[in-house]
Amino acid sequence: MRSFVTRPRALAVLLAGGALAFSPLGGTATAQLPVDQTANPCLTPAEGPAARGGFGKDHREMSAAEQKSIEAKTAELLKAKQARGLAPKAGKLAAANVPVYIHVMRSSSGAGDVTSTQINQQMAELNQNFAGGESSQAANTGFTFTLAGTYRYNNDTWHRDGASTTYRSQTRKGGKNALNIWLVNFSYLGIATFPWDYASNPSIDGIRVQYTSLPGGSATNFNLGKTATHEAGHWFGLYHTFQGGCTSTNDGVADTPAQGSASSGCPTGRNSCSLPGVDPIHNYMDYSYDSCYNQYTPGQSTRISNMWTAYRA
Repeated sequence: MRSFVTRPRALAVLLAGGALAFSPLGGTATAQLPVDQTANPCLTPAEGPAARGGFGKDHREMSAAEQKSIEAKTAELLKAKQARGLAPKAGKLAAANVPVYIHVMRSSSGAGDVTSTQINQQMAELNQNFAGGESSQAANTGFTFTLAGTYRYNNDTWHRDGASTTYRSQTRKGGKNALNIWLVNFSYLGIATFPWDYASNPSIDGIRVQYTSLPGGSATNFNLGKTATHEAGHWFGLYHTFQGGCTSTNDGVADTPAQGSASSGCPTGRNSCSLPGVDPIHNYMDYSYDSCYNQYTPGQSTRISNMWTAYRA
């Protein structure tokens, strides 16, 4: 997750039972909370993941033991799918066109209502980034994205990411292969779920993104659309490049040098770890400025393929 401010949220408002009213035209949905559910809300700690920017995390905490367990589970699932002929042939990687559902969570006054042009630019950014279009060193992951629908809601609580479990479960569309993006106004730049969590909690699968981070938005240094790319990386199963700190395991990808801590800005030559290689500051899974990002690596592309095959294909 990417952080938008210098401190994480402390609390999130949890409201249940919101009613949805969908317009049959234009893919627009308007949501309002019943009057009797807008007073005296129950306050609960913010849900797991946190932020790009150095404060908190943009996904749930992953211990080294859990990381190891997930790798074992993934290998088992891949082996089973290979035996059934459901995995790419040796030497090949998975590729797919991912349907994308955009949920614009506006306030009652219309704040957060990004334009269709911004949404189209965000889609183009995702396609360029996952195709390796920003650097000769970048991998083409083989994954493309197609806008499957845009839905707009009017709800002050949802706009600020309150009742996030409720609004995601009520609005999410598609299956495990569909990327849902909720555009909200919160203290973070983005928050994502992992593919291995889909089976246990499918209704909240997807990514939440600060709406001002879309291309042309007002998030200084983070308004080129790369937050969605970063969070989509988590959704595909990538960790931060600094996952676990300066260790040989690190993010589980051999061609991203081990990194002791997250980067900020675009610090050329930064080396936060004694293990070989300088920090991969240009990698979409670090915490660099949008203008510094330009690549996923071949190793990350292989991991994306494996995770997709195991959990989303």
